[in-house]
Amino acid sequence: MNSFIKIGLVVGVMVLVASCADDSRPNYQYMPNMYESVGYETYQQVDFLPGGQEAMLPVEGTISRGWMPYEFENTIEGKELARLKVSPLDSTQTEENLAVGKELYGLYCAICHGNKGDGQGWLVQQEKILGIPSYADAVRNITVGSTHYVQQYGLNAMGSYASQMNNKEMWQVSEYVMQLKEDLSK
Repeated sequence: MNSFIKIGLVVGVMVLVASCADDSRPNYQYMPNMYESVGYETYQQVDFLPGGQEAMLPVEGTISRGWMPYEFENTIEGKELARLKVSPLDSTQTEENLAVGKELYGLYCAICHGNKGDGQGWLVQQEKILGIPSYADAVRNITVGSTHYVQQYGLNAMGSYASQMNNKEMWQVSEYVMQLKEDLSK
């Protein structure tokens, strides 16, 4: 008899729960603002800050932490000035810089330019893109500075890599490209 009461009580609770459920209205939400957030415009005045303050624009002339603007403009004259620039990386760590440059080159550049810098990357072999010249091409006359410039701004169909690599990494890739150029010239 005791078990019969327990079974009846469980069935009664299940029927009560099923009858109270309403598919057209969600159940009670513990923190409704987590489910239905309030959207704020970035620079609007808000009432929850003292005095209705608004978010302020950055002070003119400031730059983000860890980022420095590139010293050359994205012009033909800027590219020619960048051609004369030498790598600012520490010359005592050449092997480490080339190792990092090789790794980054394999990640970002080799798919188009090829592992050897001969312009025969996987995308070129699959004829997805065409016209990637070899680093050994004498007409190109690339330097470490011009390579860094092209990574910064892009050139022709190649886009900028400034958002993928920081300044030091771009110099490391530039030094590795110069080593590939030297290896191809042999």
